[in-house]
Amino acid sequence: MNAEFIEALNQLAKEKGIDKEILLEAIEAALISGYKRNFNSAPNARVDIHRELGTVRVFARKEVVESPTDSRLEISLEAARDMNPNYQVGDVVEIEVTPRDFGRIAAQTAKQVVTQRIREAERTALYGKFADKEEEIVNGIIQRQDARNFYVNLGETEAVLPHTEVMPTDQFKQGDRVRAFIARVERTTKGPQIVLSRIHPGLLKRLFELEVPEIFEGIVEIRAISREAGYRSKIAVHSRNPEVDPVGACVGSRGSRVQAVVNELHGEKIDIVKWSEDPAEFVANSLAPAKVLDVQIIEEEKVARTIVPDYQLSLAIGKEGQNARLAAKLTGWKIDIKSEQQASDIGLFSELDEEESVVTLSDDWLTEP
Repeated sequence: MNAEFIEALNQLAKEKGIDKEILLEAIEAALISGYKRNFNSAPNARVDIHRELGTVRVFARKEVVESPTDSRLEISLEAARDMNPNYQVGDVVEIEVTPRDFGRIAAQTAKQVVTQRIREAERTALYGKFADKEEEIVNGIIQRQDARNFYVNLGETEAVLPHTEVMPTDQFKQGDRVRAFIARVERTTKGPQIVLSRIHPGLLKRLFELEVPEIFEGIVEIRAISREAGYRSKIAVHSRNPEVDPVGACVGSRGSRVQAVVNELHGEKIDIVKWSEDPAEFVANSLAPAKVLDVQIIEEEKVARTIVPDYQLSLAIGKEGQNARLAAKLTGWKIDIKSEQQASDIGLFSELDEEESVVTLSDDWLTEP
């Protein structure tokens, strides 16, 4: 090695953001290992690389003793004082033992170490970059798939989109563009593994942030999301500015903003409701598009008893209970839905007027969050 090697090392360190001294120390450590392996040396060698000239020298470290018993590890006091009269017993003498053809081994070892360290540094940098993007949206291209995953090219690296994280309405093939949510970033020996999702509620939130400036600017907040990916979702929104309608802001002119999100999610229906600190009002809003006549909150049981018009009972419950199920997940309350007629038949209206009583109702439509 020579000064040109040091110059190249300086350039690499600058381009890759690696400390040159760390590279040199790693090369020295690798050279010691190579020296011991190739020259059957005792484990007392030291390799020194000149920081400017790039020259490599190997030194054997020997302890000064009166009568040496192992010439590889010890040196007599007399021999040591021939080199320097100030040496005393117990001192350590360094004697250069650089092999004649050590330069070839040094160059080969240095190349391997630098390549390895650069690869590690790039992996670390890549991990840091995508770790900072966790819970963000990325765009990529489907490269291939196997029985478990789609593999998505993100430009700098490849991510995995598990089949379990794909919506039922997603039909991807090689070369298709895909927008997905970074669910997690894991550090592995082969570099960062980026796991994407199309069913995560966070995807819905990020899509609305992209489409609704008021959300991006923090004027409107998404307080809660419940989602059955590919079918239907509900989001609860709140405005920090009383003059801004949070639902209207998310819907957009003629539904343009919410429709852009629906299109990205391949037709997934989205209900946007107004969040409220009042649990009764929030539960009533969450059952949209159904109209709610009355809500009784039972704090101890975390149950919200709701009454809806007879003709809207099926709408409130939804197909296979989906609307009620999503509302329960959104609010965090168990929701017991009854029609006016059902409530009248079991005397619920009279019970609602009694302060202390809590009647036991059928659990037919009791939906847990």
